Amino acid sequence: MSTVTRRTISFVAIVLGFFMALLDSTIVNIALPEMIKHFGGSVGQISWVMNGYNLAFAVFILTAARLADQFGRKKVFLIGVLLFTVTSLLAGFAPSAQVLIGLRVLQGLAGAIIVPVTVPMATEIFPKEMHGTVVGIWGGISGLAAASGPALGGILTEKLNWQWIFFVNIPLGIISILLTMFFIKESYDSTSSKRIDYAGTISISGAMFCLTYALIKANEYGWGSYEIMGLIAGGCLLLLLFFVVEAKGKHPMLPLSLLKIRVFDGAALTLFMVGAGIMNITFLSSFYLTRVMEMTELKAGLLISVLAVGSMVASMIVGPLSSKYGSRWFAVIGVVILCISTYWLSGLGIDSTKIDVVIRLALAGVGVGLTMAPLMGSIVRNVPEEKVGISSGAVNMMRALGSVLGVAIIVTILQSNMTGEMDKARGAALELVQSNAALSVEVKEQLKTGLMHTSVSSTGSAQISADEIVNTMKEQGKVAAEQLTEQQRPVFVAALEQQAEEVKQLLLRIQHSYLEAASNAFNGTFVFSSVLMLLGIPFAWFSDYRRKERAGIESLNYKTES
Repeated sequence: MSTVTRRTISFVAIVLGFFMALLDSTIVNIALPEMIKHFGGSVGQISWVMNGYNLAFAVFILTAARLADQFGRKKVFLIGVLLFTVTSLLAGFAPSAQVLIGLRVLQGLAGAIIVPVTVPMATEIFPKEMHGTVVGIWGGISGLAAASGPALGGILTEKLNWQWIFFVNIPLGIISILLTMFFIKESYDSTSSKRIDYAGTISISGAMFCLTYALIKANEYGWGSYEIMGLIAGGCLLLLLFFVVEAKGKHPMLPLSLLKIRVFDGAALTLFMVGAGIMNITFLSSFYLTRVMEMTELKAGLLISVLAVGSMVASMIVGPLSSKYGSRWFAVIGVVILCISTYWLSGLGIDSTKIDVVIRLALAGVGVGLTMAPLMGSIVRNVPEEKVGISSGAVNMMRALGSVLGVAIIVTILQSNMTGEMDKARGAALELVQSNAALSVEVKEQLKTGLMHTSVSSTGSAQISADEIVNTMKEQGKVAAEQLTEQQRPVFVAALEQQAEEVKQLLLRIQHSYLEAASNAFNGTFVFSSVLMLLGIPFAWFSDYRRKERAGIESLNYKTES
């Protein structure tokens, strides 16, 4: 077998495992309503099918990267893919929501094992001159997996059933395991001690658990609640303890000398912001398309997958180029494009076309592609070769934490905007009812009572059932008509029909105004998200050295552990 063929097969094995792990971070979201129908329970409970995965992923990823460097990346990768495949099979047959959530936590642990080792395994297979291309393809697959989740999840759920979002992993996992076993050689961090850093593992895992759990529950308990403030304080203290332990330990899991590398810090912080930005775009877009533009989940998922196409194309183009010209300007331009595309999404309205959505999301995908692959390439080039594994784990942990933080903040902003906009819309609707001269006093009071009790979800769902109100009016009218004489009854029925038609037309206008209010709330949130993303621009600037600096740097004066 030729070297090229062996490298290609080995890379396919890595990509299959990597794609599977990232895909499952988003593919379940679209199927949550079907899971509620199947198992029962509340939205809050079933959301832990998603939250449990993300929590376990963020908590374990740095530890998994360290263990892989110590005991063998191939070995750890195989354990992760095997665990992921088995839990996917079991999840499809889960008898209860509680069992499914437990299996998703195990899947999150498996995903944390798989993702950080893929970059060092891939760079180990190919020569250095091909690392830019490899990382570019890695970035494209990353964007494709994350953004295509809603579309693939929608197709599988609609055409088969929700269990298939787990069953689809089984053939991918089996192929990845077989190819890895026979075609990939073992690799290690040769400078890494075999001793496990228990203090570092416990402190960083505890810190990530507290911080991630706090962000997941912030909108339920409130940002100022004792529970959330306590979790954040505990997480910060454990994080501080982690740095103290790593500074004093003889065999630290994360050598703090990595933090002295400006490029590493810049790339990690940029990926933190990009993780938040990507999640905000996909989260807000999915609800905007389904709740405001009233698309089906499947159509919305297919439109959002356009982001993946833009990301994949851009990543594969700029990956090799960033190796030649550096990552700085690609990353800066990518973050700027993400800011612009997010702001442009605020221009959508309830009458916008699918083309309007596609253009904006495709541009966002280009921004993701210009950012992700060059940043990972910068890390591969600018940290010691044996530390690529732990570096990959650290920056992927930052990206995961950024995603959770982004959703937590953006949901808070959306709820605030939605409350304000809906209060204004409700007030305008009440005035519209009161000023309608065609309606009787009794009908006006009934409508105003109904409007005051109309609940509005944080994602803009405020459906007013015109048919239900009209049918109630007619039922009440029948009872009243029975009390009238034969001569009075036809006149009363005709007047009732006229009133019912007026109510229906009025409620359609009010429903339209509610959708516009929801659109305004989303648009304001998109603007806030775009402004938040601006913080990523200075971080991106420091994500690589200038070309003159690069030429003058022969070594990083990096002190590795013995």
